[in-house]
Amino acid sequence: MHASRRGFLAGSAALTGLAGAAPAQAVLPMSAAGVVSHFGPKPDTALLARNENPYGPAPSALAAITDTSVKGCYYADGGVSYITDMIAERHGVNPKQVVMGSGSTELLCAIALAWGSTGKIVCPGLFWDTTVKYGEKKGATATRIALTPDMQVDVAGIAAAFGDDVSLVQICNPNNPTGMVVPQPELRALAAQVTPHATLLIDEAYNELTDDPEGNSVIDLVREGHDVIVCRTFSKIYGMAGMRVGYAITSEANAERISGYLMSFGGNVSGLAAAIASYDDFGFLERSKAMILEGREMILDAVAKAGLTALPSQTNFVFVEVPDAEKVRAAMAERGILIRGAYGEWTQYSRVSTGLLPDVQRYGAALPEVIDSLA
Repeated sequence: MHASRRGFLAGSAALTGLAGAAPAQAVLPMSAAGVVSHFGPKPDTALLARNENPYGPAPSALAAITDTSVKGCYYADGGVSYITDMIAERHGVNPKQVVMGSGSTELLCAIALAWGSTGKIVCPGLFWDTTVKYGEKKGATATRIALTPDMQVDVAGIAAAFGDDVSLVQICNPNNPTGMVVPQPELRALAAQVTPHATLLIDEAYNELTDDPEGNSVIDLVREGHDVIVCRTFSKIYGMAGMRVGYAITSEANAERISGYLMSFGGNVSGLAAAIASYDDFGFLERSKAMILEGREMILDAVAKAGLTALPSQTNFVFVEVPDAEKVRAAMAERGILIRGAYGEWTQYSRVSTGLLPDVQRYGAALPEVIDSLA
């Protein structure tokens, strides 16, 4: 198994000699058929709205995609098995405890369906709840707990709402859109209360971007046998948002239950090849994270210079306090800069993603003018 894995990775790198190359360019050359033009931002548009990582996929991933493109006629079962083994090996779990999905979105939707059919879902009042809403459309019931006054996940409030009718407690850590990490002592105290009776689901999509990825994860609770599900994705640090590869780590019983609610079949060859090749590409990951953190500091610096404040972020986006988020979004869009508008009742917070550094510079240069225009 290990020799075969090393051979695959070495072979992919040798194809192009890109093992130590710089991150891939976000703007790809136009193909003869014009296919590339259908993906990514339009020319002269600064895309800072979608938490994408424009520095990926890694060169190693691109080499693997090229190498395996001729195998697109075959189903991807072998690739699923291979990356499953890699993930299990890294985290010290049995491969049967790992479930692959079409991005972590599919897995989170499957969990909402499976657990939502047997009890309530308790979750924060503001987090990436698209998958919970999917479950609600199919009959699940969710109880949302308001954030604390300082915009943190109210772990104590979630604990107080927990009861016999609850099957799942779901938290995104770091939280989206606030960007803040839930303190581990609070999270682990919640796990101790919840997991003897129900399942704790932690969406760790942005974990690798935090200051302490291992310390901010609860995968160790899975290894210890607690009723915990951790979801992760190749969409963020790996720069593969459009390639749809995600995974869950949990107990074998939970993994089997999740698998029964998946809607895709076996994944796609290109995405899985890219995931296999770049999963251990630590050189790329270090460079990519450095660029993301540089962009984040540029946003925070621009926010301060504009006389604004922002929540402390450990992700590839920043939640900025503004007079009116929708007006700021519209004013930025007029300048070809795309950011997020208001999140429901949180009309005074504007989420800005880190993108290509020149695009972040455009945002920083425009921000004082935009804020002055709203005064």
